[in-house]
Amino acid sequence: MGATLSGTMLLCIATGSALAAAPPTRCDASPTPRPLPDPASCPRRVGLAEGADLSTVARTGEALLAQARNEIGSGRFEQAEQALDCAEATIGRDPDWELGYELMRQRGVLAYRRELIPEALGRFECALQLSTAHDDKDAIARDLRNVGSALRRLGDFRGALRTLTASLQMQRARGEVGGAVFNNIADVYRELDDPDEATRHYREALAAFRAQGNRVEAGHVLESLSELSLDRGDAAQAQQWLQEALQTYRQAGNRAYELRVYAGLMRAALARADIAQARQWRLAAFAIAAEHHLALPASLQLQIARSERLEGRAAAAATRLHEAIAALPEGGVERIALLQELSLAEEAAGDRSAAIATLRRSHEQERVLSRAQQDRQLGWLRTRFETAERDRTIAALETENRLRRVELRQRTLLLWLTLAATLAAALALGLLLMRRRQRARLLEAERQVRQEEALARYRHAADALAEDRSLLQALLDSRQDAVCLVDAEGQVLAANRAACGLLDADGLSPVAQSPVGQALGDYVGEADRESLAAALERMEDASAQTFEFARRDGAVRLQAQLTPWERGDGLIVLGLREASAASTPMATLADGTAGDADPARDERMREDFRRTLVELMLAVVDTWERSTGSSRLELAERSRIWRVTIDEGRLRVRAMERYLVLSKLPRQPRWRDVLRSAYYVLGHCTMAPQEREELQRRVDAALAYTRRRALV
Repeated sequence: MGATLSGTMLLCIATGSALAAAPPTRCDASPTPRPLPDPASCPRRVGLAEGADLSTVARTGEALLAQARNEIGSGRFEQAEQALDCAEATIGRDPDWELGYELMRQRGVLAYRRELIPEALGRFECALQLSTAHDDKDAIARDLRNVGSALRRLGDFRGALRTLTASLQMQRARGEVGGAVFNNIADVYRELDDPDEATRHYREALAAFRAQGNRVEAGHVLESLSELSLDRGDAAQAQQWLQEALQTYRQAGNRAYELRVYAGLMRAALARADIAQARQWRLAAFAIAAEHHLALPASLQLQIARSERLEGRAAAAATRLHEAIAALPEGGVERIALLQELSLAEEAAGDRSAAIATLRRSHEQERVLSRAQQDRQLGWLRTRFETAERDRTIAALETENRLRRVELRQRTLLLWLTLAATLAAALALGLLLMRRRQRARLLEAERQVRQEEALARYRHAADALAEDRSLLQALLDSRQDAVCLVDAEGQVLAANRAACGLLDADGLSPVAQSPVGQALGDYVGEADRESLAAALERMEDASAQTFEFARRDGAVRLQAQLTPWERGDGLIVLGLREASAASTPMATLADGTAGDADPARDERMREDFRRTLVELMLAVVDTWERSTGSSRLELAERSRIWRVTIDEGRLRVRAMERYLVLSKLPRQPRWRDVLRSAYYVLGHCTMAPQEREELQRRVDAALAYTRRRALV
């Protein structure tokens, strides 16, 4: 994409989100629904400086827009909105396009700063339409960057990358690349959990900002690089980035940002368990804040409280956190981290009940924020969908009118051509061919739409198979005994507090204290890890096992009882206790299903279900091999559902192969993995309609058994 990219292509790129096929947003040059103020009183009302050149409407509008930009930059959003309303009232409903464009763009920026991302996206897209219609390359590149940033905030990373890449290519074609587009692309890759690409683009953004002499933005990029390094566990590299950012802010004379850098430096020091270094950064931050009369930001308060807690001053840390939380508004994102740290401080001070209550507050606020973000995204998607449906309806009516006009012209032409029979026959034949082709195209389009809907349904069904473990975690935490839930690979899916204490009592990981999401073998002594792996492998065919192992610190030996989870799917309930404890039977994790069913009937149903699973897995592998031309090993590697092992120097999928023979099928089959494999093949393979229907029929048969047995 170069400097000569057409306006139509740019608009398609700008709207390349989940509803990329929808037409562009219909824009109004005067989108404000409420009454506008009197233009004559606007300059005095918004506080324009006396003596400003307001000789013409255009100059007054420019002055009001400049005033709005200053208010937005200072965080005074109400004053900025008043200035924009006055600008709109002054320039009128049919303004010069540049003033109307700037008004639309500034309203988008204001909505973005107010966290009204869907509204900001609509404004940015309207501004993009205006700049594209007038072929302003600089404005188009800037608007594409704004649209990409809004799409990133809404979770549409593919659309964000598409628009930001288009903006970058346009700037490169003009020979003027700003650091902001590199920074936005890096943010997208960071959200996509691709730290290498994010680091590369952050470095390019840093070089661009330094070339422009923009020290403040360069410092922001350095902070982002340090956060990436901390997330990857490289605290030493993070400290280098932060020290460089600190020097940059000092040269720019920005003391407020210096305090934010000190928070990062303290976090890096605490990540290395260097409490003395963290104390030095804390004292330096206090000195800067006292000298320049600055309030400590919430991020710095969090790190100071964390360092005080680690120094053994939990009461002082709790007091500091209470004050910091009280200073923040309700619903602020920073309150969550402060509440979590407060719960740790209260626990360290010995007040466990207060710690639990604080942690519940933290989880509740996190849930509320997550729900609000989802509501914003759903509202945006719903608005886009309704707009697309309305535009499609209009387009369908216009097409129908055109078809009717064409039919009318055809009838008139046939009346005039009745005198020429040969020509009429040839014309009729041509029209017949055209209608057949059109019908074929319509049928093909309908088939593609149905196929896309089916693929979306398959992917949704595959995603719906994921376990929702929040209720399970609450159930485990209500138990006094130590219980974990692990999968067949030994990954810890859920663990209650008692199990966390037994598995990680030595506290080797001061940041992540829960084994959830970790391999169980990481908490077992090296001498017993092979025994653990063998026990997990036997669980697919065993009803229960008990074995002892040494904890990773070697100080305690634990006794573990492995039993299959009664809800199926090959998950394992792991009961833990110290080997020296009294030999009392361990409790099992039951799901409360009724036990008064007919044993003979249940056995017949189980055998039918096992046979259905094997037939479904055979059909999945056969369909994959015929449609892709690759082996079942490729299916396991691409889907990431089945584990690939090395057996005598060869890659094997032993776990999958057990599901291809009825006699080798485990007693506790992982039927969810079989269904996920089927949905993966349905969603990624090209096959004939008959093959798709047959495979879907087998999936439905397996689902019918799971519903009948109340396994879902």
